[in-house]
Amino acid sequence: MTSSNPLSVLAGYDAAQAKQAELAQSGTDFTKDRFATAKQIAALHPKRLNLTVRRIIRETGTAVTLRLARSDGEMLPPFQAGQYVNLFVTVDGTHTARPFAISSPPQIRTHYDITVREVPGGFVSPYLVRGLTEGQLLQSSGPMGTFYHNPLFHGDDLVFLAGGSGVAPAMSMIHDFLSSAHPPRFHLIYGSRNTGDVIFREQLHQLADRHETLTVDEVISEPDADYSGHSGFLNADLIAKLVGPLEAKTFYLCGPNAMYDFCQPELTKLGVSERKVHVEANGPPPVPNLLGGWPADVTLDQVVTVTVRGRGSFRTRAGEPLLNALERNGFQVENACRSGECSLCRIKILSGEVFNPPQSRLRSSDRAFGWTHACVAYPAGDIEILI
Repeated sequence: MTSSNPLSVLAGYDAAQAKQAELAQSGTDFTKDRFATAKQIAALHPKRLNLTVRRIIRETGTAVTLRLARSDGEMLPPFQAGQYVNLFVTVDGTHTARPFAISSPPQIRTHYDITVREVPGGFVSPYLVRGLTEGQLLQSSGPMGTFYHNPLFHGDDLVFLAGGSGVAPAMSMIHDFLSSAHPPRFHLIYGSRNTGDVIFREQLHQLADRHETLTVDEVISEPDADYSGHSGFLNADLIAKLVGPLEAKTFYLCGPNAMYDFCQPELTKLGVSERKVHVEANGPPPVPNLLGGWPADVTLDQVVTVTVRGRGSFRTRAGEPLLNALERNGFQVENACRSGECSLCRIKILSGEVFNPPQSRLRSSDRAFGWTHACVAYPAGDIEILI
């Protein structure tokens, strides 16, 4: 227990100073120790990694896995299965970044596998799926994120609801768990539009056949005539049918925003508490005007002016996330998750109004003093901001 007596604090400070002087007299090189510690921290938590595209693996007609290794040949920083890296790219002259979950297991340190599915009308995903070549150089952040298994709180009976490339962190978890002497029970329920969209399909079913702790169910929303498996959507009835008793289970949810909007209420119908559901956010809401609180007199295509104090201004649409608009117009803002969680892209609104969706996770003090997360903020009119 720490004493609140200021005299005790001063006495402790004096003792620390005396100990430092004693160590200095003994010849301890503090500068060398500090540099060694800083070097170790930088190796484990780098701000930037220089990577080379070693291999491009075609998974489906719309998805690839990019195998990325360090350009200097060194081992990559460790990560938890389920975490992501922020990939920095330049597309059509715009410098931007997007987070992508690592699909390879954490036991492998020679490369990260990043599995990307092309989003129709997307800006970065088409470039990554169709525009990269092997040997190309990229930059990323170090691993980050809190979407991983915590055995003390999540238990050993796990259900993962995935959609599209949301299967990427599930694949990393599966490989991680199956390498353990005592793996938890892991049930993957993977929703896709058709069987051709199912990433890792053959590999997943082979793993499930070989390991009794792993169950894989695919659910197809638009099945072909000859498809005989589960079809439809991941609703409460289907989840209950596939999963059985829910009391001891922990749920993970990763996929497109529309999947979250649909699946979370379905889990609530089943009586699953919020603390038993762990969500990996996946970008800003694509149609923010359908969310509660969107100004009734503002359309997505309404043109507004954004002024960056001391640096200029530009025109954009109300329906474009503020961070996207800033990058498109040459303004760089530090960011990582692009989903309202990490707060790296926090900026101050000096005048005007922005729409903050529920996922923005703003603190009450942020709202009170005009701060917002640019990645999920939408200008509801002319605004002035401070970066």
